Amino acid sequence: MTREPPVLRFRRPVEGDHAVVVRLIDEWFGGQRRHELLPRLWFQHFTGTSWIAETEAGRLAGFLVGFRSPDHLDEAYVHLVATDPNLRGRGIARRLYERFFDEMRELGASRVKAVTWPGDPVSVAFHLAMGFLPTVGPGSRPLYGTPAFADYDFDGEDRVLFVRDL
Repeated sequence: MTREPPVLRFRRPVEGDHAVVVRLIDEWFGGQRRHELLPRLWFQHFTGTSWIAETEAGRLAGFLVGFRSPDHLDEAYVHLVATDPNLRGRGIARRLYERFFDEMRELGASRVKAVTWPGDPVSVAFHLAMGFLPTVGPGSRPLYGTPAFADYDFDGEDRVLFVRDL
């Protein structure tokens, strides 16, 4: 069964969006405490490279928070992307990423990086489908069937380091 993509309006986030996003994000991630990953500063200092997707009725459908690296001008980084679980499978996250890719390419970035937990099969599969490749190198090893780095952020916090050329 193919689900029709919803009609969406894309815009830049504003600081006032912070309350809406943090109110919904834990629910969108099945009760995981993801709101801690989005302090208000993301809605104060990274709005020029981040995106909000809204339904025709003005309801939050998804968002992407990312930026071009100030230290590595050829790289961009997606901090977090999420969609309303009731609207998943309709290409919203893909459309958010494509907007980000186009913009970063225009700004001179040649690759985008993203990080996820290797035990999240949905996130891993989505990033692979978007053309990201896991980083393989010194310190990486298969975790949950995906090349990843054990204890990357701190003890017990394993991560897949994804890279996609633009």
